[in-house]
Amino acid sequence: MNRSAAPKMKLAFKPALKVAVAAAACALAGHAMADITFYENENFRGRTAGADAQINFLKEIGFDDRASSIEVRGERWEVCEDPGYTGRCRVLQPGSYPSLKSMGLDNRISSARRIGEDVSRDRYGPDPQPTYLRRGDEGLYQAQVVSVRAVMGDEQQRCWIEQKEVRDRPNVGGAVIGGVLGGILGHQFGGGSGQAVTTAAGAVGGAVVGSNVNRDKEVRNVQRCGASPNNGNPQYWDVTYRFKGQEHYMQTRRPPGATVTVNARGEPRE
Repeated sequence: MNRSAAPKMKLAFKPALKVAVAAAACALAGHAMADITFYENENFRGRTAGADAQINFLKEIGFDDRASSIEVRGERWEVCEDPGYTGRCRVLQPGSYPSLKSMGLDNRISSARRIGEDVSRDRYGPDPQPTYLRRGDEGLYQAQVVSVRAVMGDEQQRCWIEQKEVRDRPNVGGAVIGGVLGGILGHQFGGGSGQAVTTAAGAVGGAVVGSNVNRDKEVRNVQRCGASPNNGNPQYWDVTYRFKGQEHYMQTRRPPGATVTVNARGEPRE
């Protein structure tokens, strides 16, 4: 009787052992090796749990409905509010997500898995945000800055409004009458070919004067635009630094010092 009972106990123990080992592996992966890392608080603070394989139920790693920020590496991941990849789901691209509130998944994620590229765009979450915030309790180091390049902003278009005096349409009737009168007056002077010239000149002059008779003046607001140089301040700085024999790059909004703060992978941190 004891012999027949022993194999049953062994078989019953295997699934439980398998789940425990998987959970331990996920927990030990942490944020240093994981393809997806969950953080208990926003901005990558608090307790963490990471995984490099799909998780049908985050309760297996003690993180069900606990994540408030996420970091994704390598490939896209789908995170869902219910076990078994059901309920409300969002596809996250590789990058940093310091808050899950805009997705409606803050403290609501129960399962996660890698997912391919053939995904409808309406299933995607917001674009990841570049951030140098420290992740959890990761170790921080100082890396030597080897070069800095200030990048200036482009010229900006500046527009303004100025007042301009304009006239309405020419007085066509006045131009005709003025031309006739001008021609008559011009005909009174000169002789021969000279008389023809003064007649023509009188007609043209009279037309110009006549066209402006009863023509109203108007002041209008006119928009003018022109290029305006930037204020002389760099838009950002391109920074090259060396850590563990390798060069890395980052952009900052303010000039760096002789060193920058990085994590164990050489990623910049604030």
